[in-house]
Amino acid sequence: MTLMESHISAADAAQMFPDVIERVRSQGEVFVVESEGEPICRIEPIAPARRTVRDLVRLLQSAPPPDDAYLDAVEEIAQNQPTLPETPWER
Repeated sequence: MTLMESHISAADAAQMFPDVIERVRSQGEVFVVESEGEPICRIEPIAPARRTVRDLVRLLQSAPPPDDAYLDAVEEIAQNQPTLPETPWER
């Protein structure tokens, strides 16, 4: 899973530091801290964020539904898969 990255000014990071740290800890969010529009540091989790099935369900529910063109492309790919050769092992 790709971590979400937010850009934040150094002043905002200082003001919101407890919230920034909590979002890094609980959501695995990454913050790029900028000063005068230039990136100066990154605040990120040391270890990958722990995710649960509930997190996956929330993510899937919040994702936009696929459009018809995407669904058509998936269906075409699925229908045009090559036939796999017979396995040399017994079943």
